[in-house]
Amino acid sequence: MNDLRKYLDPSAIIDCDHPDVVTTAKMLAAGSGGDGSTARRCFEYVRDNICHSYDCRMNPVTLKASDVLAHRTGYCYAKSHLLAALLRANGVPAGLCYQRLFLEEFDAYCLHGLNAIYLPETGWYRVDARGNKEGVEAGFSPPEERLAYRADKRGEMTLPGIWAEPLKAVIDVLSKFDNYLDVRKNLPDIEPGMIPTP
Repeated sequence: MNDLRKYLDPSAIIDCDHPDVVTTAKMLAAGSGGDGSTARRCFEYVRDNICHSYDCRMNPVTLKASDVLAHRTGYCYAKSHLLAALLRANGVPAGLCYQRLFLEEFDAYCLHGLNAIYLPETGWYRVDARGNKEGVEAGFSPPEERLAYRADKRGEMTLPGIWAEPLKAVIDVLSKFDNYLDVRKNLPDIEPGMIPTP
């Protein structure tokens, strides 16, 4: 369990010790019957009840897990921060994962944020709580992954590794802009050769 400790610890962004995060986490875990059921409930709560900022055309731009919870909106990265915090508050190890996707609208690549959850019966299991919509159907059915995007087009990739803290590129963008449209026009990216070690 020692190597999982960093995936349970609170931080400035994954503030799983914030009172509102703890209260919500405990509410979701009540009567769940185990880590798998708790993880599913937390995942579905973030996926279905927190608006994706661009889908909902909604401000403010959020970064910290507690802010995502308070304002009930966030880009995929911010939603992954809240999901990690809810899981950690329930003692379930959770980290951050990223895909590099091609966005045709801007003819450019960008990062997409998702999570990995450690389940005793499965090991690390990736989930994507960005929010379902037409053409996007992510779910929770371990050990089968049901992610929002496949990352199988030319130049796309799933970044190797599970991070305990958000990538700097993500933090920079969500900290710099205060309007969801500005974030959309400046989505974070990392060149494949520049990926930091988790």
